[in-house]
Amino acid sequence: QVQLVESGGGLVQAGGSLRLSCAASGRSISNDAMAWFRQAPGKEREFVASLSQSGGSTYYADSVKGRFTISRDNAKNTVYLQMNSLKPEDTADYYCAADLVGGYNYAAPDKSAYDYWGQGTQVTVSS
Repeated sequence: QVQLVESGGGLVQAGGSLRLSCAASGRSISNDAMAWFRQAPGKEREFVASLSQSGGSTYYADSVKGRFTISRDNAKNTVYLQMNSLKPEDTADYYCAADLVGGYNYAAPDKSAYDYWGQGTQVTVSS
């Protein structure tokens, strides 16, 4: 079993940047596809970005493409989400997730594919 703990959230002005971290423990996530999702108050949890096991394939929601970057450091058993040019509509709780059976070069943009979830970190972007 793997435990995921997100950190790095906070309050930032529009146009600013944050880097979220997702630290895994219990086992290595180097063989897992990883993803970030977010959930704003009163809304469904939505896909943000995902990264394949190989690290060679990344996927982004259209709303964050060109502004957010997902990456992983297998030596640290950690996944990151670099968020630049933040907008008020990026305000949400951000969750990382692990897909234990995803393909080597694929990472699903669908929350139903993910087996383990963190508790989330809050991001608030002020205008």
